[in-house]
Amino acid sequence: MQSWLDNNLGRLIDKHGVPGASVAVWADGELSTAAAGILSMNTGVEATTGSVFQVGSITKLWTTTLIAQLVVEGKVDLDRPVRDYLPEFKLGDEAAAASITPRHLLTHTAGFSGDAFTPTSRGDDGVELFIRDVLPGLAQEVPPGAGFSYNNSGFVVLGRIAEVLRGKPYHELIREHIGVPLELKHLATIPDEALLYRAAVGHVSPTPDAPLEPAPVWSLVHAMAPAGSLLAMSAGDLITFGRAFLDASLLDRATIDRLWEPQVDVPPTGGFPGQWGLGWMIFTLDGGTVYGHDGGTVGQSAFFRLVPDKGVAVALLTNGGDTPVLYDELVGHVLRETAGIELPARPVPLAEPVEISADLVTGRYEGVLSASTVSVEDGEFWVLEEAVTEQAKVLLPEPQRTRLVPLDDSRLIAAEPQHGVHEVLAFRDPVDGRAAYLFQGGRLTPRRR
Repeated sequence: MQSWLDNNLGRLIDKHGVPGASVAVWADGELSTAAAGILSMNTGVEATTGSVFQVGSITKLWTTTLIAQLVVEGKVDLDRPVRDYLPEFKLGDEAAAASITPRHLLTHTAGFSGDAFTPTSRGDDGVELFIRDVLPGLAQEVPPGAGFSYNNSGFVVLGRIAEVLRGKPYHELIREHIGVPLELKHLATIPDEALLYRAAVGHVSPTPDAPLEPAPVWSLVHAMAPAGSLLAMSAGDLITFGRAFLDASLLDRATIDRLWEPQVDVPPTGGFPGQWGLGWMIFTLDGGTVYGHDGGTVGQSAFFRLVPDKGVAVALLTNGGDTPVLYDELVGHVLRETAGIELPARPVPLAEPVEISADLVTGRYEGVLSASTVSVEDGEFWVLEEAVTEQAKVLLPEPQRTRLVPLDDSRLIAAEPQHGVHEVLAFRDPVDGRAAYLFQGGRLTPRRR
């Protein structure tokens, strides 16, 4: 595998417009690593296997690990109310806040607004202040336990539970309970630590057709650290974390197996797995079951996969460009050759048109960060996506308008690809012929009108 990575990584990042990437593979008891490209278009510094990239929401697996360790110690029961550990836990819906459990949070079924990227503090109190000042204003968009809706805010709550029970800030817990036991060598839990290494900078396109440029900020808000706004590492260190689950060196095997038990089904859109465990994505693929997580921050994307039955772990870290199709080609090859796993083809528009009810899909669907307005113009479906807060404009600087075509009687798909893939929008739980929710990007967003 080493020679294939050495011979192909540079070619593949050039093909898919990715400035820089680092990859690591554990297979057949051997570690293979490679890096190519540059860390920043501003500096031209080359990526190396020791460079640190942000791993984004892969951090959620580290937060899950902290909670699982507390469960093993008898300090957390996943089915007791969150308020047993955080009496100050409040939401816009009092009844929901009183009933939500850590299991709801780990499985993205808590149902409250999950993308409140609201700045609080850049210090050790950032997570605490998020719980105190931001959570009480978040709406309950879906009843607890009613369905999967990706929830960053929920993992901030889990991070705060760990802080309270351990008496230390989140970043210290990551290092003390995971980084040190695993002897990680290239790990940055806060931005200050990233300065100790060659650190990747994200790259974004201000508009869909514009060329890449360095992102205007290095990270998302500090308060979202337990959900994935700060943690950075080398691909090799991420593989070391993965190997701890293959050989049960950080948690016992019974606990790991419970984390990997399916907890909730995920609507099929092509960009998410079919099921979610406790914190973990679960992919049932041709050739076997794969566990892992993806991560995205401002212009950086990361992919992490484990195939326990074959003893295989794969990590791909990138800093911009058409990363989903790079993942398909590079990780697809690695999984095929090392584990006999075939990645499924991504959804594409159908050759023959199908019908979908305009009444079912049209309307404005609004969440905390952004709003999507689906309309019909001259017989064609369109979606207009807009940021609704200043913080959201970091992720979506300008409104984006996309033409859609029916995929079946409850889903629309982008007519043209972005970053190499066609996004799928699914419409859920119709009432009087109109969808109550839009499932897009893993989120259930309620119809507002």
